[in-house]
Amino acid sequence: METFKIKGEYIQLNQLIKAMGWCENGAQANTLIDDGQVKVNGAVEHRKRNKLIIGARIEYNNQHVVIE
Repeated sequence: METFKIKGEYIQLNQLIKAMGWCENGAQANTLIDDGQVKVNGAVEHRKRNKLIIGARIEYNNQHVVIE
């Protein structure tokens, strides 16, 4: 499991997916979320701009990251 350190209070889900390199661009990140391929804290998440805070666990395609 990887970790991702945020600089502010939160990072938006679609921004995290791009930053992790799980997709090539924002449009693709949004599509992954729309298609229900991304989970936040174990539940499928459809909100592209969901504000992820420290401790959030994100899963996509057998990859996992925890926000620090």
